[in-house]
Amino acid sequence: MTMTEDKKLETVSRTQGSAPGPRTPGGSVAGEKPKAAGDAARRIWLAFGSNRKILIGTLVLSLGSVIGSTIGPWQLGLATDLLVSDGFTLSALVRQLLLVAAIYLVASGLNFAQAWLINDLVQNMGRDLRQAAQAKLSRVPLKWFDAQPRGEVLSRLTNDIDNMVQNLQQVASQAMLSLMTIVGVLIIMVVLSVPLAIAAVVAIGISIGVSRLLSGAAQPRYAEQWRETGHLNALVEESVTGQALIRVYGAGDRVGQRFAEKNSTLAGASRRAQVFASLIQPATMFVNNFAYIAVVVFGSFQVLGGALTLGGVQAFIQYIRQIGQPISQLGSMAAQVQSALASAERVFELLDAPEMSTDTKETGLDTPVKGHVRFANVGFRYIPDQPLFEDVSLEAAPGQMLAIVGPTGAGKTTLVNLLIRFYEIDNGVIELDGQDIAAMPRGALRRAMAMVLQDSWLFTGTIHDNIAYGRPEATREEVIAAAKRCHVDDFVCTLPDGYDTVLSNGGAQLSQGQRQLMTIARAFLLDAPILILDEATSSVDTRTEMQIQTAMADLRQGRTSFVIAHRLSTIRDADMIVYMKDGTVRETGTHDELMALEGGYWNLQSGAQT
Repeated sequence: MTMTEDKKLETVSRTQGSAPGPRTPGGSVAGEKPKAAGDAARRIWLAFGSNRKILIGTLVLSLGSVIGSTIGPWQLGLATDLLVSDGFTLSALVRQLLLVAAIYLVASGLNFAQAWLINDLVQNMGRDLRQAAQAKLSRVPLKWFDAQPRGEVLSRLTNDIDNMVQNLQQVASQAMLSLMTIVGVLIIMVVLSVPLAIAAVVAIGISIGVSRLLSGAAQPRYAEQWRETGHLNALVEESVTGQALIRVYGAGDRVGQRFAEKNSTLAGASRRAQVFASLIQPATMFVNNFAYIAVVVFGSFQVLGGALTLGGVQAFIQYIRQIGQPISQLGSMAAQVQSALASAERVFELLDAPEMSTDTKETGLDTPVKGHVRFANVGFRYIPDQPLFEDVSLEAAPGQMLAIVGPTGAGKTTLVNLLIRFYEIDNGVIELDGQDIAAMPRGALRRAMAMVLQDSWLFTGTIHDNIAYGRPEATREEVIAAAKRCHVDDFVCTLPDGYDTVLSNGGAQLSQGQRQLMTIARAFLLDAPILILDEATSSVDTRTEMQIQTAMADLRQGRTSFVIAHRLSTIRDADMIVYMKDGTVRETGTHDELMALEGGYWNLQSGAQT
């Protein structure tokens, strides 16, 4: 299914195939080094999209704020000189102090406006990145999901983007002010005293060198920290979704041990990252204090020599304090920037994941679908040089029931996944009503199919919305009619809120059989010409089992049905049975024909009867 995406989102996602080669479970290309921090920084800039004009506007606000905060100490120094001048008057001092207050007031207002705009910009960027990542997930092939732990994907989509936004919000609002303040203060320092300005420049150079050294050492530790966060999230997701199985098999202690190991690994990675990050600000403050001492000593000699006034020294001391704060802030920001870049690399790895082949224009199928399906010499492989299917051929006429059986791992589910185009075949052709499905829009192809899977997937929402999932425009009467055809209405009417009952946790308040009947009702409502049915393997009570089998038989009427059979007793009346093993079709025919062969299907039936 295709999804139209705003151009602003496209700036942060590269085109298909930008990351060649097989990908590891962590999402990086095998054999490649992580993307450079400079590349991540460049793409963060692109992620601001059209808001970059507003970002430039914040630079202007920052400049105004810095000018005000920079000339403030100078004007305050002039007020100090007025106190010791021969022409001192109280009114002149008051005017000077009011001027200083006005300057600081305007500077604070501009600073507030700049911070507000930056916050808005960064939050918008985070929103757009989340939207781009969510849209990306609809364009990557299922083969990519097969190699990704779900918790790892969720961590990139939530934790990493949140970390980017939080750090960039703090950094962006202060970085511009800090850099401009340093430049502005240095200019004023040079005007006041070149020797003292040189001492300040040396101190700044040392501080920057220390910050770069420590932040550079922190960056790979932050990358490790967020990588381990993804691994821990993957384990937590597995533990939550598999809680029933964990308890049945008494695996709680083993899962707890695995969690403790992952948790300790994450704590160690976080500790290593913070060790380097926590050293940056104390180191820069240490250097700045030496600069402060040097200015006081050398400034005193300049006052005694008449090269500088007392107000000038007082202003210079204020400037040293003023320049020390942004230098320390930049040191702290260096660690935040490295953390943000480490998360950005992981987010952009997700956005660079290989995509499905470009779909044809979403126009729908040319004629009503009859349901004639043909596989001709189909070959498919998950991994290059390791074919799963080779030269698979079979055909289902409109309205026929085709049952697919075989041992575990034979390729039964993969076969129908190829029909749905969850995966693309490597050779051969799959036709629907004589047309190559590769030439059809994926969305139009899938709208011609209804699926009932083993896992009764229900989402958080009302029973009505769950049944109408494939046809959200369906009326209440249509939903109820579909529910009645598969006995869903029988138990829904016993609920206080009926079809408005809100399901949660995958419909946990319903029984397994009721959830299966819900998914059958969903397929009834869709009324598609092709049915894909993956029979559930879980046991239900006899009455519900009969209801499910009756509903499925009714659902198959008049539809081309592909049934992945787990209960062999349910497929004896199939128009064609396909026995698969090791990715190949070994036997085809009716139940009686295959039993007469006394081959693989006969062995399955014999095993089922013993």
